[in-house]
Amino acid sequence: VQSAREAARRAQCVNNLKQIALAMHNYESSTGAFPSAAITDKQGKALLSWRVAILPYIESGGLYQKFKLDEPWDSPHNKALLKEMPQTYLCPSLGAVEPFTTTYQGFVGKGAFFESGKGTRLAEITDGTSNTLMVVEAKQAVPWTKPDDLPFDKAAARLLFGAGSSHPGGFNAVLADGSVRLLKTTISPEVIRALITRNGGE
Repeated sequence: VQSAREAARRAQCVNNLKQIALAMHNYESSTGAFPSAAITDKQGKALLSWRVAILPYIESGGLYQKFKLDEPWDSPHNKALLKEMPQTYLCPSLGAVEPFTTTYQGFVGKGAFFESGKGTRLAEITDGTSNTLMVVEAKQAVPWTKPDDLPFDKAAARLLFGAGSSHPGGFNAVLADGSVRLLKTTISPEVIRALITRNGGE
């Protein structure tokens, strides 16, 4: 019974990630680039997560309209909207986590799908969309509106760069082509690094 329940939860998690990827692609079709890691102010200070930017594309346009996009995620106005987190951002296998937090995060850094301060264009994913990670499950949950993701430094010797999940044996990851894979926690550092980079030529 437990394994059947976990299979159902994992299937829902996969579906969530597929919805996120579809929203990313619809955003890209509308604007010419994928969302940057954060909505920023004129000085480039990160205010709100990409998870807020794609709300209109996961049938949450009404919620998007409520945000003050020129205020940080924890301003009194925007913080009150934390409780309206879409179900799409919640993995059902998560145990006791802080309410209104998500483990769906992207890698942010030079050469990754998300780079600080700019949205990636499709043409910039030269390794191919089927070889580049878009969003993964992370070990640590973060408030869903907070511009907080997984920092990526190609030179760092980190095992999974912060990825992980409550699923046995691995974590779900959606590639830039919209396909979802369960990546094993035993994946080699070289392979995960190659999957995170979008233009490494590996």
